[in-house]
Amino acid sequence: MKKLLLLSVSFLLLAGCVHMISEESRNLVDPTIQFQNLRANPDSYIGKYIMLGGAVAGVQNNKDGSQLEVVQSPLESDDLPEEVSHSSGGRFLAMSTRFLDPIVYKTGRRVTVVGQVLGKKTLPIDQIEYTYPIVSIREIHVWSKSEIEQPQYPPPGYYYDPFWYGRPPFWWYRYPYY
Repeated sequence: MKKLLLLSVSFLLLAGCVHMISEESRNLVDPTIQFQNLRANPDSYIGKYIMLGGAVAGVQNNKDGSQLEVVQSPLESDDLPEEVSHSSGGRFLAMSTRFLDPIVYKTGRRVTVVGQVLGKKTLPIDQIEYTYPIVSIREIHVWSKSEIEQPQYPPPGYYYDPFWYGRPPFWWYRYPYY
């Protein structure tokens, strides 16, 4: 019985440590590269692997592959990008040789990307020219709504009454057993 209990507790603890990006890709990533430094001088990081995250701003597909424009945001401990409204270091382009479906990669969806730095590209945003760092996608994870939402627990000190029945105007107690 103790072994079963220990085994089930071990599985629960390990389930909380799962990352969405594979260990193989994580081992390639240089954790010392900060996005601000990459944005300032992308050419000095060509050939290095980096893990970035953020919200999709747009996707373009052509005969050579796809280009994903991402508004960068810092990654949390589970590799989930923070909401872009909180903080952003700028934008980057994630390139792929395969087709990236615009329905899956729609505007606003959060993604985590591991890729190799290819350099920079200057494109217009509204009335200005913007220089994007370019990353060739090795692995990408699109975060679903269920992965992003945290379970809501009652506040500390919350009391649950199993015999409470209904909401206003039905304020009465029901009997526990009939």
